[in-house]
Amino acid sequence: MYLAGNIPYNTWLVKSYMDTIPASLDEAARIDGANNLRIFFTIILPVAKPILIFLAISSFTGPWMDFIFPKMVLRSSENMTLALGLFNFVTDRKNEFTNFAAGAVIVSVPFVIFFMITQKMLVTALGSAAVKE
Repeated sequence: MYLAGNIPYNTWLVKSYMDTIPASLDEAARIDGANNLRIFFTIILPVAKPILIFLAISSFTGPWMDFIFPKMVLRSSENMTLALGLFNFVTDRKNEFTNFAAGAVIVSVPFVIFFMITQKMLVTALGSAAVKE
């Protein structure tokens, strides 16, 4: 469900970002004798790394902590998502805030690891300029 919903949005974002990449990069690589595949993998893809990292982050975080859609669709407690499970700690029937806080910290660990891995790639890709026109 999330994949089908993300495809149009992600396609639109990547297409809009690719339109901002200067055509002079492609032309310069063609003059140097590069074919289409080499141009894409060695020139266009490294320049497009920030949007790909952004899409990876947003596509991961969306389903990970989604609350509203699973709350509407899921009826059994065996199929609960993380957000629904955490919410059950602090309902009106029981108030286990310490368990909720501990669960929230554990749930945030993959985000921290993912950020630590992609931080350097994102900063260097955003900071590097391909062509000055």
